[in-house]
Amino acid sequence: MTGLLVRRAEPADHPAVARLTVAAYEADGQLKGENGYGVVLADVASRAEAGEVLVAVDEATGEVLGAVTFVLPGSRYAELSGPGEAEFRMLAVDPAAQGRGAGVALARACVARATELGCSAVVICVRAGMAASAHRLYARLGFVRVPEKDWSPLPGVELLGLRLDLAGQD
Repeated sequence: MTGLLVRRAEPADHPAVARLTVAAYEADGQLKGENGYGVVLADVASRAEAGEVLVAVDEATGEVLGAVTFVLPGSRYAELSGPGEAEFRMLAVDPAAQGRGAGVALARACVARATELGCSAVVICVRAGMAASAHRLYARLGFVRVPEKDWSPLPGVELLGLRLDLAGQD
């Protein structure tokens, strides 16, 4: 298995990030009946202006395998985070690259970034029907359900709040 490098996305990465994010959401069935969310996912430049877009890159080939958007409370893409909390959204791995560790590397990079910034916690939301593997990934990283952060952006789309307390994290 080749190594992965997680770094901040550069403008040249934006087309690959847009493509893989939409492809990953489509593969998971998360874009069915959702007016315009594919356009939001593909607008990497706006995400990069509002937060930090991180990419997981194959060190041998330079290929972008996955991406995530890291944000702080009050920013345009923040949905759940409150004072002292960081949040990440739109974590996606190219369907052709799944199983290589890009998703966990990106999630860990977001936790490390939040720790670096002095945040007390990281919050995220996951779709209720999301693949069990995603729920297991977040549980392994220490995220726990926080039902008071659950919400629904559209009828039929239920998002579950998860939180990782950073107290005691290395």
